[in-house]
Amino acid sequence: MEPFSFEKLPEVIRILFEKVEHIEELLQDLQPKDPNDNELLTIEEASEFLKVTVPALYTKVSRQEIPVSKPGKRLYFNKSDLKKWIIASRKKTVMEIRKEAEERMKILNKHKNFV
Repeated sequence: MEPFSFEKLPEVIRILFEKVEHIEELLQDLQPKDPNDNELLTIEEASEFLKVTVPALYTKVSRQEIPVSKPGKRLYFNKSDLKKWIIASRKKTVMEIRKEAEERMKILNKHKNFV
């Protein structure tokens, strides 16, 4: 990677984040697939799978907070989409946030040394 100016730092960071997201997607694709992952669930089955009430699930659907399909009057949930939604909603631990901040500071400090 060639040196870059301070003005280009936001763009470089954006590119790095895109590459990391792409790597994460590739790694998820490598994980063994459960044959039931593409199973379609009714609202009752989805509420049981997610361990939430049916009214709470309807609320999430109306707020467009959860992946859902509605080919007619019924709602269907793809089990693998629900798993991905759960994983994407994961909150980082204090240690993970601290580690990311330290890594970003190292990058900024290295960049300052280049300028």
